[in-house]
Amino acid sequence: MSETLLDLRDLACPLPVLRANRELRGMAPGERLRVLATDAAAVADFKSYCQETGHTLVAWSEDAGIYSFTLKRRPALPDATKDT
Repeated sequence: MSETLLDLRDLACPLPVLRANRELRGMAPGERLRVLATDAAAVADFKSYCQETGHTLVAWSEDAGIYSFTLKRRPALPDATKDT
């Protein structure tokens, strides 16, 4: 399965989550987004973001100070008039 890569290294909280949110809005349900970040606060931010929005945090890891997050776009909402 293909995924979109979003390199957000060197951006401070909350910018990685805000930019990921913007990217996810343009993606189809079920598509995956991989985000690279260097801010350690991004771990808690992406966990909370996914819990609040319904997107899935498929996986996350850290290697040499670079955090990698794989998110899956949530299914379309039946009564959605505004998408997050």
